[in-house]
Amino acid sequence: MILAKRLTTFILIGLVLGLVVGWGINAAFDDGSAANAAYLKSIAGWFSILTTIFLHLIKMIIAPLVFGTLVVGIAHMGDTGALGRVGAKSLFWFISASLVSLTLGLILVHILQPGVGINLALPPATATSGLDKSNFDAAKIITHIFPTSIIDAMATNEIIQIVIFSVFVGVAITAVGEKAKPLVTAAEALVAVMLQITDYVMRFAPIAVFAAVAATLIEQGPGVIARLAYFMGSVYLGLALLWVVLIAVAFLIVGRRIGSLLRYIREPVLVAFSTASSEAAFPRTLEALDRFGVPNKVSSFVLPLGYSFNLDGSMMYMTFASLFIAQAYGIHLDLGTQIAMLLTLMITSKGIAGVPRASLVVIAATLSQFNLPEAGLLLVLAIDHFLDMGRSATNVVGNAIAATVVAKWEGGLEAQLPAEIEPTHAPSRAG
Repeated sequence: MILAKRLTTFILIGLVLGLVVGWGINAAFDDGSAANAAYLKSIAGWFSILTTIFLHLIKMIIAPLVFGTLVVGIAHMGDTGALGRVGAKSLFWFISASLVSLTLGLILVHILQPGVGINLALPPATATSGLDKSNFDAAKIITHIFPTSIIDAMATNEIIQIVIFSVFVGVAITAVGEKAKPLVTAAEALVAVMLQITDYVMRFAPIAVFAAVAATLIEQGPGVIARLAYFMGSVYLGLALLWVVLIAVAFLIVGRRIGSLLRYIREPVLVAFSTASSEAAFPRTLEALDRFGVPNKVSSFVLPLGYSFNLDGSMMYMTFASLFIAQAYGIHLDLGTQIAMLLTLMITSKGIAGVPRASLVVIAATLSQFNLPEAGLLLVLAIDHFLDMGRSATNVVGNAIAATVVAKWEGGLEAQLPAEIEPTHAPSRAG
């Protein structure tokens, strides 16, 4: 058995080896020619196969796990009043955290001014970033939340649609009562099986992390980081300060115990950071919260909801990227316009977690609304993967804290289980 502590160590080793191997291969073959650039891209493609397999395996788990945990959680709540109460508290935290992320990002962009001095010439009005914005439509976003087929929603891992269907099933089970008990038992068994599969899949994580980091550096090289190092540093400083703010607020609500939460979620945070995918961390985050003492009925509801509505790291990044582009082109925006733009980002980013490069798509669509050059996104596109690593890890931390705070508001946390134990998955707690 691979213990949690050993797995975290192996992931770190994979991260370091990926940096060394990727940098080394890039240095050996990158001579600036188009032929070698194509060769490096092909090498990176072979490395990426391993990461893609890992992410596919993780996504294979998410749909049944979200469905099972939500149904069990709602069934154990016992009434729709409790469901509405948890939902209202969750949304209050999500909106508050989003506003904090946007405000902190706005303040830091004005202090650090990462785009000032670049002085780019305005591109032609027809220039675009090349990103597909077809999914960015208010009517489409709203109607897309509600599934036409749960089979299709599960096949495409549409988390928000799975959440909606699971809520209906959970509420119906509560209404039916005793007759529906076999369904609750089956859902509990499904969750246990999915967590066991998660343990198998996570043993592949160190290799996937190694491949993900190596592939990025093989293709991009360290030079792309150096060219926009100040912007990257500004974003990561903002993300670090956001961690501090979220943890400090959680400390005021939960108390000293919040300090140990980071120890429980260190593995899923590291996985999210290394693979630049918060989805990859979902199963382990759910398991870590259960060990930490968040009642299953709370974590199973708040965590899936948070993946669509509580993207704190993405909020921070979108603030930096939007205002960085305005600064780079020397476009002055008054404070009122900036606030309006950030509120637009907050509202339009909800519920589109399934859109590829969701943050970039939201930014591209919002820029055009405020007469900013959409082509400016090409500035940050080259380093988006490295920034995605930080915002994915922050999203995991934000959702873990959200579930913990809501659990405290709902009556308190349960006793902690050891963060590192031999069994392959946490025992289920009805809460």
